[in-house]
Amino acid sequence: MPSWLPEPLQFIANERAPQKKSDASMEGRVCVVTGANSGVGFEAARHLARGGAHVVLVCRNAQKAAAAQTRLKDVARGPVDVVQIDLARLDDVRRGAAELLDRYPQIHVLINNAGLHSTELSFTAEGHETVFAVNHLASFLLTRLLLDRLKESAPARIIQVNSQGHRFGGLDLDDLDWKKRRYTGMRGYGASKTAQLLTVWELAKRLEGSGVTVNAMHPGSVHSNIGQNNGPLYRWFKHQVTDRMLTDADISGQAIYWLAADPALDGVSGRFFNLTIEEKPASHALGRELGRRVFEVSERLTGLA
Repeated sequence: MPSWLPEPLQFIANERAPQKKSDASMEGRVCVVTGANSGVGFEAARHLARGGAHVVLVCRNAQKAAAAQTRLKDVARGPVDVVQIDLARLDDVRRGAAELLDRYPQIHVLINNAGLHSTELSFTAEGHETVFAVNHLASFLLTRLLLDRLKESAPARIIQVNSQGHRFGGLDLDDLDWKKRRYTGMRGYGASKTAQLLTVWELAKRLEGSGVTVNAMHPGSVHSNIGQNNGPLYRWFKHQVTDRMLTDADISGQAIYWLAADPALDGVSGRFFNLTIEEKPASHALGRELGRRVFEVSERLTGLA
């Protein structure tokens, strides 16, 4: 990376650098991918399917999931299944996790990809701020509920599809529902991704010696459907301006495949990658003591404590 680039901006050079690729086989490996019907999740599932994995698409919309399943079967060298879960409902995450455990005696890779960005403050039926619930609490709960199965299937890998959006900050453990502060879409998104990163470090520590690794990654500045839930002005700006500066999500799929399959990642845990290049996150997302606190708060909010 350029020596003149300040550390907080090195992610710009990292994303433009040549990325690693893997031709390692995933035959016989069961891979669960959330938010897999479009964008980054679909491309990850496509590369895994072509690599021979048994791919399980976790999606909220059954019709879109079925369409994605049909497209993937044209290139797949292994089975492609669908499990329907609404990640905005923690009760449905519990139900879906139980279904995954019932259907799959082994789970080798869990890719928590599903994400949400909202310009307006809203709450789930269970009372959590929606973006925080979908981006962090749901993936935290699903991971914990599948963790014993991953350990039984070791070596296994957990990949948290995070974002450079964690650099926006916004995490306040005393005001997770934004009742004391003015909500903005960028800070709300940043809070959820910061919380997710902080729990990666804590989970990696707890998984030492288990044969299960956990890493986070930024999927690149690529086309996706994130933000489609917002108003017409946001969607117009996204389609007419933002999307014109983005690249194809295939690069994300290749990077996730490398993280999921390549022998170079054997035993590598507790890291953050910009696509396939290891990177230092923002300083506010690095605190180990804060990570422990976020982990404990997340356990309480998901009913695991």
